[in-house]
Amino acid sequence: MERSGTTVVLAHCLCNANAIVAGLARYPGAIRQLLVPIVEEGVGIIQLPCPETTYLGARRWGMTVEQYDTPGYRRHCRRLLEPCLDQIEDALAAGQNLLGVLGVEGSPSCGVETTCRGCEGGELGDEARYRRNRERIAAAPGSGVFMAVLRRMLDERGLSLPLADVSNGDPSRAAWPLARERLARRG
Repeated sequence: MERSGTTVVLAHCLCNANAIVAGLARYPGAIRQLLVPIVEEGVGIIQLPCPETTYLGARRWGMTVEQYDTPGYRRHCRRLLEPCLDQIEDALAAGQNLLGVLGVEGSPSCGVETTCRGCEGGELGDEARYRRNRERIAAAPGSGVFMAVLRRMLDERGLSLPLADVSNGDPSRAAWPLARERLARRG
């Protein structure tokens, strides 16, 4: 059988819910509504690494884009993305059809159009600060740190790929036909 020559790039947690902050996953392993149709359609997958897990581990707290947007974390994202960009660049040079990159709506790292904002930081034991942080944290327009670094690196290499969010909080909103349509509109 011939290869399809078509590939999509996915944020790690779309294929592995075990990388999501404990208590936030809404599916047991992978988003079936997204992955099964991709496989059935014969589309290949490049799975990006999880920058949050590789930076802070599986026992990390949920954080906001302000907390991740540091020189050290951006450098970490660059290191993780370098081999992925090599793979993407090589696939494009070989004539493959890369449909684009699917990130995660509301993620402080992998959000494409929507991220998580609002934390000022501080000690959790400071009740007033904790309450203020809790009240301010919300989904907001903008990219997560990892996707912003990915965009910059694509630009630096002169590569153009559409990027779009899918919801991992509501797997039914992550269905492949909807995700593919979002990528096509941005392409």
